[in-house]
Amino acid sequence: MLLGGIALLSAAISVLIGVSAGAFAGFGWLWILPLSFAGAYLGLFLLAFLFLFVMCAVVDTGKPQEKDSKFYRAMVALYIDAIVPILMARCHVTGLEKTPKDGRFLLVCNHTSLLDVVFLLKYFRKSQLAFISKQENNTMFLIGKIMHKLSCPLINRENDREALKTILKSIQLIKDDEVSVAVFPEGYISKDRLLHPFRNGVFKIAQKCKVPVVVCTLQNTSKIKENLPKLHKTDVHLHLLKVIQPEEYEGMNTVQLGDQIHQLMADDLGPDLVWQAPESNAENT
Repeated sequence: MLLGGIALLSAAISVLIGVSAGAFAGFGWLWILPLSFAGAYLGLFLLAFLFLFVMCAVVDTGKPQEKDSKFYRAMVALYIDAIVPILMARCHVTGLEKTPKDGRFLLVCNHTSLLDVVFLLKYFRKSQLAFISKQENNTMFLIGKIMHKLSCPLINRENDREALKTILKSIQLIKDDEVSVAVFPEGYISKDRLLHPFRNGVFKIAQKCKVPVVVCTLQNTSKIKENLPKLHKTDVHLHLLKVIQPEEYEGMNTVQLGDQIHQLMADDLGPDLVWQAPESNAENT
């Protein structure tokens, strides 16, 4: 929508320039219109992203964000629609019709790239996702400011007591009907692009709130940074595998629930994309 709006406005500006220059009296439009369109498009494009930078610059991350910002969420959705084509990504999506329409949920997904968040926000925009993210991301200029306005809880992965506070905050966000919470249960970006073991404590969020768990996988987002400089398109795959209802995990502990979800993801990704623990070299005695 953003890029389309910029194109339409650029076309209107180029026509006005052509009319004011008297280009349509002869053949002047053959060079005036394309040049004026390109100049207007570039100028408006830069202006649009300058607006984004300004709106992020005014965010005070030191001030608690108790409510999800409808303005910033709408703004993020608008810019993501523009960013995905720029990334030359074609996303193949399956299972989105299973997304819960009423009430909040916990979304879990594998994690191989920072761009995972972009695609999940794009295709779950109506769900108001707030991502649990490591504290270090708060210092990133655009990302940290946007996460703050979208009520994303920050987690200290090195301190169990502080991590518990993040879990409790996430539970409260769901109970207050502010957002649905999204988490990458591996706890970090997988640099080898494989599915790794989970940190199962995050499943307490679903258990305490008694909400559905939406299980997803993403593939190839990490390849975008390799393909983009070569001007190659990247086929990204987003699969919503299953929505696990509260009655289905009732009586399970977090490890059991985590194992079930890990298996769902592993089955979808295939054995080549699942990390295997190295075999012990110890001799049997």
